[in-house]
Amino acid sequence: MSGTGGGGQLWAISDLHIGYAENRALVEQMRPESDEDWLLVAGDVAETVEDIRWVLKTLAGRFAKVVWVPGNHELWTHPSDAVTLRGVARYDHLVEQCRELGVITPEDPYPVWEGPGGPVVVAPLFLLYDYSFLPSGCATKDQGLEYAHGTGVVCTDEHLLHPDPYPSREAWCRARVAETERRLAEVPEGLPLVLVNHYPLHRHPTDVLWYPEFAMWCGTMLTDDWHRRFPVHTMVYGHLHIPRTTWQDGVRFEEVSVGYPREWRKRAQPPGRLRRIVPREDEGR
Repeated sequence: MSGTGGGGQLWAISDLHIGYAENRALVEQMRPESDEDWLLVAGDVAETVEDIRWVLKTLAGRFAKVVWVPGNHELWTHPSDAVTLRGVARYDHLVEQCRELGVITPEDPYPVWEGPGGPVVVAPLFLLYDYSFLPSGCATKDQGLEYAHGTGVVCTDEHLLHPDPYPSREAWCRARVAETERRLAEVPEGLPLVLVNHYPLHRHPTDVLWYPEFAMWCGTMLTDDWHRRFPVHTMVYGHLHIPRTTWQDGVRFEEVSVGYPREWRKRAQPPGRLRRIVPREDEGR
């Protein structure tokens, strides 16, 4: 693990979706409050490698440290992207891009935030999903997908997110969960964790989805107890486009997404607002 010292604040944001001009403008305006601020970026920056690199390079030039985890959109092999890599090869390519920019990824040593509210270990995760957040009345993935197709609510991942060389997205998910579990168990005792993943590590945040069947593409039951098993300070996630704070078994879950312009225009809060993770927004510095 690597460390830092001094002041600053640990911020988070996700689902920047800069394919929309309005969202790209939000990134252009995004600034830290001090030279020591860190930023956690919890996935869904964009669909093309060129756009992903632009966002991370822009933010890395402003914040003392940027930590990125992939969302499903980064992993798409999108027709508009000149990079045609699929699955693990695409993810590895994005990790290489991040390392060129000095951006921390799930493949790097977990950094330790030692500023106000610290020390806390920041653990960027890449876990995917395994269709275990099934709709009510469905017992299997096949039943869940049949139900989703019947409602017309089917994630674009089914067409663009390829698991190569794994036989399925759930197989890739299981492999990622096993490796991440091993790494988290090696974090020294006494250090709280800020877990950063594109998807929530517990199902409860999906209970408010307008289309409950979409929960199948939102996480895995394999991480259902991680907020209890590990000393979690905060679980940071995005994907749902429902920015809010919830608590589960006394642990804070923070959804930090921007979302699409049609979504954020309806909110009272200004779009692109960074969420403070450490110190907590309800605590002093």
